[in-house]
Amino acid sequence: MHATKRTNAFGVVIGSHIISLVVFSILAILLNEPIPPARDWTLGVIGGLAGGTGLTLLYRALAEGKMSIAAPVSAIVAAAIPVIFASLTQGLPATLTFLGFALALTAVWFLSSGEKITKIHASELGLPLMAGIVFGLFFVLLHQASGVAIVWPIVATRMGSITGLLAFTSLTRQSWIPARRHWWFLAFIGIIDAAGTACFILSARLGRVDIAAVLGSLYPGTTVLLAWVFLKEKISRIQAFGILLALIAITLLTL
Repeated sequence: MHATKRTNAFGVVIGSHIISLVVFSILAILLNEPIPPARDWTLGVIGGLAGGTGLTLLYRALAEGKMSIAAPVSAIVAAAIPVIFASLTQGLPATLTFLGFALALTAVWFLSSGEKITKIHASELGLPLMAGIVFGLFFVLLHQASGVAIVWPIVATRMGSITGLLAFTSLTRQSWIPARRHWWFLAFIGIIDAAGTACFILSARLGRVDIAAVLGSLYPGTTVLLAWVFLKEKISRIQAFGILLALIAITLLTL
């Protein structure tokens, strides 16, 4: 969000994805990871188009609206789509797992609320909802594309997102190149984002894609705790309740 306040959302996504594309291509070569088949590359590229679009929509929503609405709405919708997909393709999860899903998604809302529950206006839901939908598609497509490799599918998603967003900015004649002083921060964003994607791939391969997606949606809890430890920010009662719900949800989802 710091970067989107000082440059546009397209610049943040394209710039960070270019850097992570280069870094993870080198990493895949160094690890001598097997080259995925054409089907996996195709799914990865399509997933990258969805992921790049989702990040752009989310960053724009964060820059133009309220974080306490944009973050939880996009996270909840993004987690719900893999849950539906896994239920249709892998069967319904256990009752305790469903309860964990419900608690986790509720926790996301409380964790992102700050001092008080934010009132929702319909006009503020558009961008977060669209971001959540394409993020959910990204998770599903990435899971389908990572059957034989972990790093190469991330490279494929970056190829898709960069190509799609560059085409869009060219057609709409929008400037996206960030100022030189922002590139170090974009490098940090790109590498952290790609590393998180790798963790999701590993988690989904070891278990169910819906559990991996729902656990990943609990990232606001980490943000709150890091702000408490390093920035000395106070944790509100609502956020503390969200942390408690998140811990219970994690316990249920790992049983």
